[in-house]
Amino acid sequence: MAIDNQEFKNTLKLWASGVSVVTAQSEGGELGMTATSFASVSMDPPQILVCLHETTETGAAILESKKFAVNILTTAQEQVSNQFAGGISMAERFKNVAWHKGDLGMPVLDESLASMECTVVQQFKAGTHWIVVGEIQNSQCKTGEPLLYFNSAYQQIAS
Repeated sequence: MAIDNQEFKNTLKLWASGVSVVTAQSEGGELGMTATSFASVSMDPPQILVCLHETTETGAAILESKKFAVNILTTAQEQVSNQFAGGISMAERFKNVAWHKGDLGMPVLDESLASMECTVVQQFKAGTHWIVVGEIQNSQCKTGEPLLYFNSAYQQIAS
């Protein structure tokens, strides 16, 4: 028998992960959401994956347009992470956040540690989420420290 939801949450909060904002573009405008379910898949071709809840607007736009961007946040972007985590409109999420449209037309956050624009090469459903595999078409990298999430709190790399 599978573990219950609380035990699942208690277990996974002990997995340290980076924090990203996944963005997309729709006819209605820019969309974005905070995501920690992001990972590399393949070096050749360069592919990543994101896991998106089936009910998210951002996920629906990605499945329709077949394009998205992943923006890896820095330690200075805790507020950006909180802003894109939900509870406010999409327009409010992008307010006071510097961004531009990337080569694929996806919103790219200017202050991110790294950003990758991707085209969807595969998608499949797993439980309540879509697992979306994207091939990286463009990337931007900067210097800085990544924003981390561990044990239900933001963390930084110890120096």
